[in-house]
Amino acid sequence: MIRDLILKNRSTRKYYQEVAVSRETLMELIDLARLSASGGNRQLLKYYLSCEPEKNNIIFTYIGLRGSPTEPSFGNPPEGERPSAYIIILNDTGLGPHGVMKVDHAIAAQSILLGATEKGLGGCIVGRIKRKELQKALNLPERYEILLVVTIGKPKETFVIEVLEPNTKKYSGWWDAQGVRHVPKRRLEDIIVG
Repeated sequence: MIRDLILKNRSTRKYYQEVAVSRETLMELIDLARLSASGGNRQLLKYYLSCEPEKNNIIFTYIGLRGSPTEPSFGNPPEGERPSAYIIILNDTGLGPHGVMKVDHAIAAQSILLGATEKGLGGCIVGRIKRKELQKALNLPERYEILLVVTIGKPKETFVIEVLEPNTKKYSGWWDAQGVRHVPKRRLEDIIVG
């Protein structure tokens, strides 16, 4: 059921790095993104896949996979807790003059993460990227604009959804003494305006 997938799909930042994710699995996740909505059906997104330790290390160097500076676990995870795979979502600027719609890569990323969740994996949409440096390090042609990086791996975290009280401005999650991450969410009745 889609609700169950959405409830299980949390932004994972700690992984069992030794649990491999195959290229075949990444291809299956990209196929979900390929079949998802695209503004004007332009289909300008392309994907760079990595599930090899050498390439993973390069990508990891140029991303910020971390929470808020107020969180106790702020910073990138140490060796052994890093993602086993990455999907870099790209805009192929050579396919047309209009460019990618602002939401296309977000739709694709969510489809990828829901597919990963269904397979017992986790992931995180990363926007903190040193794009120019990563593009150069991976030898990506200039026509490909890096939009997002999606991390994939076997989660080393457990999540619990908590109620976020109305008008609360602190929305960041926290870890308890057992290492369970608590994720506050606003109540349904608190987000309906009309």
